[in-house]
Amino acid sequence: MNPLVANTPAGTGPCRRADDATSSGAPQLQSIVETALAALGRDGFVILDALIDPQDVARLDDELAPWLAATPRCVGDFYGWRTTRVGGLLDKAPSAHALVLHPVIVAIADALLAPACDCIQLNLTQAVQVHPGERAQAPHRDEEMWPCPKGETPWLLNVMWAVSDFTEANGATRLWPGSHRGALDREVDPHTSVAGAMARGSALLFIGALTHGAGANRSAHPRTGVIVSYCLGWLKQYENQFLAYPPSVARSFPEELQRLIGYRMHRPNLGGWEGQDPIAALGETCARAPHIDALTPDIQAELDAHYRVGASAQTQPVDGG
Repeated sequence: MNPLVANTPAGTGPCRRADDATSSGAPQLQSIVETALAALGRDGFVILDALIDPQDVARLDDELAPWLAATPRCVGDFYGWRTTRVGGLLDKAPSAHALVLHPVIVAIADALLAPACDCIQLNLTQAVQVHPGERAQAPHRDEEMWPCPKGETPWLLNVMWAVSDFTEANGATRLWPGSHRGALDREVDPHTSVAGAMARGSALLFIGALTHGAGANRSAHPRTGVIVSYCLGWLKQYENQFLAYPPSVARSFPEELQRLIGYRMHRPNLGGWEGQDPIAALGETCARAPHIDALTPDIQAELDAHYRVGASAQTQPVDGG
C-alpha cells in the first residue's frame, strides 16, 4: 500500500495530520501512535490519511449501499432529518471488520484508553450518510451519553472513516480544537470550528470530550462515512453489541473481534457469564463449570497477602494458652 502524503505536516494547519500511517513495523507504528496521542491531547482530534486502499473503500461502499438505500432517514434534531444511519455493520458489511481491527487504530485506542480500564471495547459501528440540504448538527460531545463527571481521563475514541471525500461543502465533521479542555457550550461560535476535510479512505480520530457536529451538506451529493468508536471496557456501550451480534452471529467472527465487542471478562469479575469468561458462551457446548476468579494482578496480590497474614496469625501461640 502506498499511503498518500498528508497535505500538511503533522501538528500544523487547520486539521492536524499524522503522516504515513499505513506503514508497518513496530518503530513506525509507535511513532504514529505517539504523534496521534500528542494531537489528541492538544487539539482533541487528528486525521490519518489513506489508511485503506481505494479498492477496499469501493468494496465497503458497495456493501453499505443497499442498507443505506433501504433504511428510512432519521427522525430527530440530533440524528438529523436528512441523514441516514445504519448500525450493526459487522454482519452487514464484512469489510467493516478491517476498519474495527485496523492495527494503527487499535494501537491508538489502546494507548489512549487502556490506562483507565482492564481492556477496551467496541462502542459502536454506524454508517452515516448526510444528504444534500441537511443542516449543520448542533454542537455536542459523545461522552454526554454517560451523565457523570469525567475528569481528564478519556472515556471514548471516535473514528470517522471517509467512504466518500469529506469536504467543507458536503458536510465534513465540524470540530472545535481544544474544546475538550473546557465545559460544553452548545452555543459555541461556529466560526471557531474547523472542517475535518479528508479524502476517502482516510480516518478522522477525535476523543469523546471534543465538541463537534456534522457539517451542513450544501453540495448536490451525499456524504458517506462510517463511525467506529471504542470506549472503556467497564462502560455501557452506545450500541447493544449482544443484540447486534448474538452468539449465533458472533460465532463466525475472529476471536479478536468477539472479545472486542464484549465477549470478554473485564477484570475484576465484570461481565462474566456463569462465572466464566463470556467467550465460553460461543463454544459448541456450554457444560456446567465452576465460577473462576478474573482478578487484576494487584487485587490478586492483595488477596494473597491477606491470606498469608491470616494464616500466619493462626499459627502464632496465644498468650496464656
